[in-house]
Amino acid sequence: MACESALPAIMDEQALMGLNPNADACYRQRALAYFEQLKESLDGWEVCAEALAKGVYSDDHVKFFCFQVLEHQIKFRHGSRTAAQQQLIRETLMKWLQAQLMNVHPEKPFIRNKAAQVLALTFVMEYLTLWPKFFFDILNLVGLNPNGVDIYLRTLMAIDAEVVDRDILHSPEETRRNTLIKDSMREQCIPALVESWYQILQTYQHTHSELTCQCLEVVGAYVSWIDLNLIANDRFVNLLLSHMSMEELREEACDCLFEIVNKGMDPVDKTKLVESLCQVLQSAGFFNIEQEEDVDFLAKFSRLVNGMGQSLVLSWTKLSKMGDVKVSADTLRAVEAKVPLMLQLLIHEDDDISANIVGFCYDYLHVLKQLPALNEQQKSNVEAIMLAVMNKLKYDDEYNFENEGEDEAMFVEYRKQLKMLLDRLAQVSPELLLEAVHRVFNATMQNWQTVQFMEVEVAIRLLYMLGEALPASHGAHFSGDTTKTSTLQAMMRTLISCGVSEYQHSSVTLEFFETVVRYDKFFLVEPQHIPSVLMAFLDHRGLRHSSPKVRSRVAYLFSRFIKTLHKHMNAFIEDILSRIQDLLELAPPENGFPALLSSDDQLFMFETAGVLIVNGESPAERKQALMRSLLTPLMEAFRMLLAKLPQEADEERQTALADCLSHAVGFASRTSKAFSNKQTVKQCGCSEVYLDCLQTFLPALSCPVQRGPLRSAVRSFLHRMIICLEEEVLPFIPAASQHMLKDCEPKDLQEFIPLISQITAKFKNQVSPFLQEIFMPLVIAIFETLSRPAEENDQTAALEKQMLRRSYFSFIQTIASSGMNEVMASQEAENIERVLFTIIQGAVDFPDPIAQKTCFIILSRLVELWGGKDGLVGFPDFIYKHIVPACFMAPLKPTFDLSDAQTVLTLSECTLTLHMIHLKRGPECIQFLQEYLPSLQVSPEITQELCQVLQQPDVKVLKNYMKTTITTELSIGATFALKEASPHPSCLWDTDPQQESCGDLPSHDVTTPPHRPWPNQSCALHGGLATWTGGDVCDWRDAIL
Repeated sequence: MACESALPAIMDEQALMGLNPNADACYRQRALAYFEQLKESLDGWEVCAEALAKGVYSDDHVKFFCFQVLEHQIKFRHGSRTAAQQQLIRETLMKWLQAQLMNVHPEKPFIRNKAAQVLALTFVMEYLTLWPKFFFDILNLVGLNPNGVDIYLRTLMAIDAEVVDRDILHSPEETRRNTLIKDSMREQCIPALVESWYQILQTYQHTHSELTCQCLEVVGAYVSWIDLNLIANDRFVNLLLSHMSMEELREEACDCLFEIVNKGMDPVDKTKLVESLCQVLQSAGFFNIEQEEDVDFLAKFSRLVNGMGQSLVLSWTKLSKMGDVKVSADTLRAVEAKVPLMLQLLIHEDDDISANIVGFCYDYLHVLKQLPALNEQQKSNVEAIMLAVMNKLKYDDEYNFENEGEDEAMFVEYRKQLKMLLDRLAQVSPELLLEAVHRVFNATMQNWQTVQFMEVEVAIRLLYMLGEALPASHGAHFSGDTTKTSTLQAMMRTLISCGVSEYQHSSVTLEFFETVVRYDKFFLVEPQHIPSVLMAFLDHRGLRHSSPKVRSRVAYLFSRFIKTLHKHMNAFIEDILSRIQDLLELAPPENGFPALLSSDDQLFMFETAGVLIVNGESPAERKQALMRSLLTPLMEAFRMLLAKLPQEADEERQTALADCLSHAVGFASRTSKAFSNKQTVKQCGCSEVYLDCLQTFLPALSCPVQRGPLRSAVRSFLHRMIICLEEEVLPFIPAASQHMLKDCEPKDLQEFIPLISQITAKFKNQVSPFLQEIFMPLVIAIFETLSRPAEENDQTAALEKQMLRRSYFSFIQTIASSGMNEVMASQEAENIERVLFTIIQGAVDFPDPIAQKTCFIILSRLVELWGGKDGLVGFPDFIYKHIVPACFMAPLKPTFDLSDAQTVLTLSECTLTLHMIHLKRGPECIQFLQEYLPSLQVSPEITQELCQVLQQPDVKVLKNYMKTTITTELSIGATFALKEASPHPSCLWDTDPQQESCGDLPSHDVTTPPHRPWPNQSCALHGGLATWTGGDVCDWRDAIL
């Protein structure tokens, strides 16, 4: 008997009213609270069990609710239930199932599915121990009752999802349990289950098609792991074949046969199985697909043939590797016997049917590729596949080019599959493919004016696809093999000269320009065709096309074309610039007229203009004049819009103005991509123009509104100018930095730090005074930003802070790695220490292996710079108080996962830090470790081993030792070590409250500093704390503020 319920024996009727989807919010809230109450109650579920067993409620939502409560108990509380309570659950389910046998109207499908899930969960929990007769009990109860059979079959599918389905992730423990369940089922009940499936299929095939289809689905699901002989026998296969002739069952029967064929087995046995199945199907007339009108069935049948073909290919591959020549030859003949059927399915007008056979087709071509030579029939097969692919690549009349939806997306994916076949064909017989494409292309181009668009498009598309199908180093299709180059040249010549670029369909137009750019090196061989192609780009066929989609793509392609052929553009530069002048105008937000090109497209146009100007043969004065005429309109528009922005009250209008200003900066920045370095800028006489741009754009940093987008745009421009102008940009950096550090968000700082890092790495000692001045303001701005409170579940804010921490550590690494230790050393001692502790904290406390790795790189570099006799005063003490402990404490963190590649790299850098400490401190380091490691409960033997390994010259030995021995040894004594550790100064920025604080890091003889404001006295590093010559120690967290 179940124990007495702490809840009333009847359910809360008012709460149950909230289960109705149309109920008021207050009732729904009450229902949710009641659900939680029943879940958490130790025995409240018994009320639901009783309601289900006795059929108390007719409302579907209440029934579903009761099953949900029961499901929660089985999932999470089953182990803690008494034997009586577990028995009550079994009895409840069986009583409910028995009641279904009498129902005139079966329960709704969602109720039956939930009941099946609960039964499956109970099975998983109890089959191996408490309920080994689970299936026999259910089969004895339901017999062949249709309502009962339905629940039985749904339960089997739910068990498959819980135990077998490989798409569902399971823990190692669950996987072991599931293996035991399957082994036990094979021994005890699978034959009985198979017999029940046969009886169900035979009994209901003419009267209950839905039940029969469910049963076929079950057979298909279970056949992968049960004895195949139970299914692949005459009586079962004959039954399945009879279902193939029944309209309502044939698709499920096809799927079931597919799963049978797909079962892993010996290659010889698999070949026999497939061949016998094919003979039966062919005898029954299923291979005569031209007489079949049901495309849904044919799609399933195509999948079945694909499975049979791929299974035979796999068998041939295995047999070939085994060296069984005769059997592998027989298997190859079996494969080739299926090729005519494969071709029929491949060329079928329905793309789903065709797509389902592509896998077999691809694998067959792979087989042919491995053969030493092809016979005539195989060559004929290759040609037939080639023609089928060419035909199926064509668009149909219904394809919507202007508003592509799901059907169009599916065809694009199908085309990708066909392209894979074409690439494979090129590997099997490149000459045959080249000849076939040439033939189709020439025939189409001769009559393009009278041919439908899909024929023209596919002819050009095939030429385009040859570029990837036929191998060529760096796109050099027009050098080397003369047969290939002369054929491709002839086709390109025809493409350009036949006038097909005038074809009035966007797909043909786009394919023309895509192909011209793919084979842009053709124009190096035959440059006389450049003018006609340029006109196509510039007129109504390209940048002036009526379709925005075409214009957008052509803007990008034109940029690529010019960049490749810029040496051949000298005669056309000013003409091109004149023709695209209106496309280089900044569209003001109040214009109201749709621009020909979007701002993203205009970026390509400005880059193109820059490439033309810079790479032309004009004198420097002319280049400067052209560049100034290109950029002056942008600067004038920028000044005007920037003056308007602060006066604009409407926020939407502000955003529009800020976007326009950002575009102006972006366009100017994009023109500079034509320059490789400062020398190029000077040679072109353009330095002055870009300095004018800088002076024009920098005032945007002090704009009181829309700071984010404006700062981002100007920051990107500064990145480019550092490359193009080099030291000429330096006078602008201090003022720009000052503005960018005011009222900044995490994202602003995160983007600003790479700018400072770029300046640091490029100019090094030149910018040392500036860096010394900006170092602490930048660090304090980072501390302040990171210490700002954020919502507990705000993932975006958490990610921004994580990225900012990474940027901060990356900045410190850049300074340390650039040999500019004076930047940090020149700071006040307390500030140095503040920074050092953030690095220690980053190395140990934050569960971010990328940041941890960077921190250990910094520590290693600082030890190299300051850890010797001439280093920073007090730094050796800091090494022993904090850096050495960090090297051992970091691997102790539960988040330090050595199965993660980044964490392994972190451990490597941690090891290199220890190695560097030993290099700089020598025997003193060894002596310290011999005293320190025992405090972490490391055994004397391991301590001695580590000290010996550390003294070896090969650091790889130390890395392996740290990874294998020390991390294991440390974890044993970790709990004691962490409890005994003295805290070092508090963290310098807020950490996740669930993560350990820096206080976990042990140090020797360190006292916690008293709570006191940050003083101004000077200090020296000593013992890991700021020891003040004039007074007291500080509170580290207050130091941020």
